[in-house]
Amino acid sequence: MDFEVFYDGDCPLCLKEIRMLQWLDRRHHKIRFTDIAAADFDAVETTGLTYDQLMAEIYGRMPDGTMVTGMEVFRQLYGAVGFGLLFAPTAWGPLRPIFDNIYSFFARNRLRLTGRCHDEGCATAPR
Repeated sequence: MDFEVFYDGDCPLCLKEIRMLQWLDRRHHKIRFTDIAAADFDAVETTGLTYDQLMAEIYGRMPDGTMVTGMEVFRQLYGAVGFGLLFAPTAWGPLRPIFDNIYSFFARNRLRLTGRCHDEGCATAPR
């Protein structure tokens, strides 16, 4: 594996993208896909981070064990499946903070945007 992504398998939009990436990675197996919503997933044991930290934004792990977050995760994922050029502009000087802020907005509002908020507020399954 070249890269491990920690994704929320209870997020409908996230899951669609993950399934597409799994399909794109089907021949090369460069990505390890780890569902943080799985019943047997232990956040602290697996990553050293809490479940709440992993839910706050997307995380990935480089082959050397370094954790990355946000848009860097997507750059790594799409690079691994041969679409690195598509995401390259997200790392360019003045464009980088724009893309980072767009992702941060999505991450902060992901539960609401994916229909997982109710009158009582936004919450994930208890861990």
